[in-house]
Amino acid sequence: MTKNEIADTLNEIATLLELKGENPFKVRAYQAGARALEAMEEVELSRLVAAGELESVKGLGEALAKKIVELHTTGRLEFLESLQASVAPGLVELLAVPGLGPKKIRALHSRLDVADIGALAAACAEGRVAALDGFGEKTQQKILAGIKNREAYGRRHLWWNAEEIAGPIVAGLRALPQVTRAEAAGSLRRGLETVGDLDFLVAAGEAGPVVEWFTARPGVKEVTARGETKASVRFESGLQADLRIVPEGQFVFALHHFTGSKDHNVQMRQRALARGLSLSEWGLVPAEGEGTAKEKAAKIAERGVRSAESKAGAGADSSVVCQSALRSPHSAIQTETELFAALGLAFIPPELREGLGEIEMTEDFPKLVDTSDLRGTLHNHTTASDGRNTLAEMALAAEALGWEYLGIADHSKSSVQARGLDEERLAAQVAEIHALNASQKFKTHLFTGTECDILPDGRLDFDDGVLASLDYVVASVHSAFAQTEAVMTARIIRALENPQVTVLGHLTGRLLLRREGYAVNVGKIIDAAIANGVVIELNASPQRLDMDWRHWRRAAERGLRCAINPDAHDTAGLAYVRAGVNAARKGWLAPGHILNTRPRAEVAEWLRACRAKI
Repeated sequence: MTKNEIADTLNEIATLLELKGENPFKVRAYQAGARALEAMEEVELSRLVAAGELESVKGLGEALAKKIVELHTTGRLEFLESLQASVAPGLVELLAVPGLGPKKIRALHSRLDVADIGALAAACAEGRVAALDGFGEKTQQKILAGIKNREAYGRRHLWWNAEEIAGPIVAGLRALPQVTRAEAAGSLRRGLETVGDLDFLVAAGEAGPVVEWFTARPGVKEVTARGETKASVRFESGLQADLRIVPEGQFVFALHHFTGSKDHNVQMRQRALARGLSLSEWGLVPAEGEGTAKEKAAKIAERGVRSAESKAGAGADSSVVCQSALRSPHSAIQTETELFAALGLAFIPPELREGLGEIEMTEDFPKLVDTSDLRGTLHNHTTASDGRNTLAEMALAAEALGWEYLGIADHSKSSVQARGLDEERLAAQVAEIHALNASQKFKTHLFTGTECDILPDGRLDFDDGVLASLDYVVASVHSAFAQTEAVMTARIIRALENPQVTVLGHLTGRLLLRREGYAVNVGKIIDAAIANGVVIELNASPQRLDMDWRHWRRAAERGLRCAINPDAHDTAGLAYVRAGVNAARKGWLAPGHILNTRPRAEVAEWLRACRAKI
């Protein structure tokens, strides 16, 4: 196990112990052990374990050191497995309800016999939670709202998590000898921030082995449907996945159909009809009424034309397979580019197929940003605040990605929950960054920055003198989320008007599938950012993707500059830029719209020019 994985395990132990009502000192010992590991270099942990010197680290006693060694060397811990078995699973599930921590859950369990979500909802509905000391009516309403949101959010999954499941499946399908083409479709292919289910489309000469392979995937909890050319499964995460197998000649049409949103597909069908054609998942043929292609295929099947079926695999749906027997001017279409061209359109990237003006484009789309266009990022954290890797480890990881620069923006002092830096600690970090840059130990240049809290009245958490010592400033809201829209909007605009601010962080503060963003007038914030020359970030954390892609096209056309930032709290988090690029592409953003597609020298000069205006 890596140091961060071990730290996660220690924090899990602390949570389970707290749920059981164990000694608070014991709980804090595991939490302190996790923090000690996060502050340590990975190579240092390996050295100390090999030398048997782990106990020399402050905060790690003999018993805890032994557990860390066991996790580091074996990847498991018998103590944890025993502890997990001793805690009712329903109690752990309650931790997902906003506003409930281990102490409150323990109180609910011991005093109201609440052991799962259902029992909690019933206790709230009966008013029993509000009657408990330390809870009250407001807490009860917050819990009820959290349960309701959890039920609604539970039907969707973050794009990042869905893609982690889908990627290996697509690769595995393509490797099967029966398969000629395979793609993921649906909202995943469009890069939507959350995904309801997965859609896989396959062209194959024999369907049976493909269905067998798909339904036997690791992590499949239930096979919900299984036919000759279709199958549906549900994974342990609750994510459902559907497989469709079609003949080679139908693949392009089905891929387009199952990728586009409802609005996109309706508009494409209307465009086809205006040209005397009928477009569907079955093909593109002369129009003789809606669904013509499928109807023709069915008629061919009724007349006994089975040759195409035998080529596509025994048991395949004849109304689908016989599409390959249709003859039309467009039967030779092999790619989506050719499909769009047949309707007088340039290729529309999958991310843009939302029915939001993409079909009205009269010329080729601009080159959308790609992950390879990024030269670095400006919003990242280290162990100095709530990050989980050291400054050197973050620099090394950025170097491995080939980035020219990495901006360090640890939290400011008001973010106590994130161990925010005060003026003295920030100055020490700046000195360390300057020393690392001077040493040329890493090819990646480090920019000095801060994620500075925007206080409830719009002032910044550091004074201008401190901020002026940095290369740049990310200003973000981390408190007083319940302010009215007017107050929150004025608060953020006041911060944007401070000439020290370079970037506005996660504009709405939303956490996808966990909480809605705070009330804010996005249009007015965009106006203020443009007027004051402030960049708005597209926070690429899969739970944020904030500012939302729906605002970016118009804002960029007006001159708003974007920075795609991973808000990375560990080295693995740097990869989140890929989710941010997806969202940027959905917002029609080209490399020229994005600050961190520029080379280091240009970014450094731009930052200096911003400061020169002060």
